[in-house]
Amino acid sequence: MEKHIPYVGWLHIGYSILGILLGVGTFIVLYIISLVPDVRHEGAAFILQIIAQIVMALVVLTSLPGIIGGIGLLQRRNWGRIVVIIVSFLSLLSIPFGTALGIYSLWVLLREESVGWFS
Repeated sequence: MEKHIPYVGWLHIGYSILGILLGVGTFIVLYIISLVPDVRHEGAAFILQIIAQIVMALVVLTSLPGIIGGIGLLQRRNWGRIVVIIVSFLSLLSIPFGTALGIYSLWVLLREESVGWFS
């Protein structure tokens, strides 16, 4: 089981970084669309910029625990294990990749051998 724990840490870090990159990409696309000069209503560009900022903030805030928990797992910290277990339960709702990552992470981190690795 010891070899699986670093894999879980790196997978959560990578998955969270991918989420941040997708959030940044969405922000850029929405912001560029709001700058198109053919916007028929001036308020629409402002609203689109606000939506872009909200999407970006939500994506970053939801991805940070995965990065922090993954780093904690790689450093063999028990708090990292707890953070990744919580993130894994939440990622079960993100079909299909988050579900696969959540199932694998929970399978690794909730086993008796894994608990002993952190103590």
